Amino acid sequence: MPTLTRAVNGLPVAVLVGACLSLLVCPGTARADDILDGNTQNSGTEQRADASDDGTVSVTVGGVVFDHSKNGSGDSAGSLTSSTSWSPPPCWYAPKYTPEQLQKYLEPIWEAGSTGYQWDAEQREKYNAGDEEKGFNKDKTGEGYWWGSYVNKNYPPGWDSCDKDYFWVDTGDAPPADIENAVTPEVLAELAYAEIRVPGTEVTLAPEEATKVNLPTWAWLDGAEFKPVSVTASVEEIGVEATATAEPVSLEIEPGTPDAEVYPASGVCQIHDGRIGEPYEKGRANDTPPCGVKYLRSSGDGSFPLEATVTWEIHWTGSGGAGGDLPDGTFGATQDVVVQEIQAVNR
Repeated sequence: MPTLTRAVNGLPVAVLVGACLSLLVCPGTARADDILDGNTQNSGTEQRADASDDGTVSVTVGGVVFDHSKNGSGDSAGSLTSSTSWSPPPCWYAPKYTPEQLQKYLEPIWEAGSTGYQWDAEQREKYNAGDEEKGFNKDKTGEGYWWGSYVNKNYPPGWDSCDKDYFWVDTGDAPPADIENAVTPEVLAELAYAEIRVPGTEVTLAPEEATKVNLPTWAWLDGAEFKPVSVTASVEEIGVEATATAEPVSLEIEPGTPDAEVYPASGVCQIHDGRIGEPYEKGRANDTPPCGVKYLRSSGDGSFPLEATVTWEIHWTGSGGAGGDLPDGTFGATQDVVVQEIQAVNR
């Protein structure tokens, strides 16, 4: 795990790291059990898998429930790469504790004294810990939650930017506008984007096993596999959700050698009637395929690495009629193509 190199929540790094090592907990910072992986989450938002009557499994991680029932599947399925510099949130804030849960979490840290007397005293004052009835907002139990941060397990750039201490949000209220990446329908849509998996992009070619120099090679993708996929992200405690949907729109072919021509000339095959390209039909060997490639030289004893990349448009809908578009995503794969010289017979 990367090492923190700056102050977090106003606590000097050296003190904070020492406290983490001795207590294995750090209030308001990324903890091992806050990370979006397969591990248990904090109290009130622990990971769980819930099976519905139809066998669909939804997984709760990072304070968010992800429904993958309409996602792509199979060994060749993979995640999308944004076509722009945009990336999903590296960390986010979501409901984490009830008043009683936060008290049970923080008080042992203060009692241990590893974080320093002054800081502990400031924290006790912040949460009004001395008031048995109102401390930690216990008088508002059932009316809201203490929110905290969660971190993407891959630690992308900015993973440590969610360094706000716990904050209270009443049920039905929006999180503070000045806190970036506090879960809203749009943030949930962005997190759902990161969970989308699309089918592999190995194209069907004709001729199948080996093509010939100067012979048009047809390429197409199975329309049954290339249909919209989606993931829904929700936070049940506050009744907010969003669904990100990916729809295939085009296939780009890179033949793996400059000695080739692609069809169409742009190399980009659009989707039509749920299919990319057209299956080859007997008797059309010399026709120009709507999607394909023609190699101008043989691959010798080897092969050419044909790369097929599908572009997917992403849109989302969410609670309260929210919705919009997210950057297109791409997913591709490479397959070997053998190209042989046409053998002439001299009589």
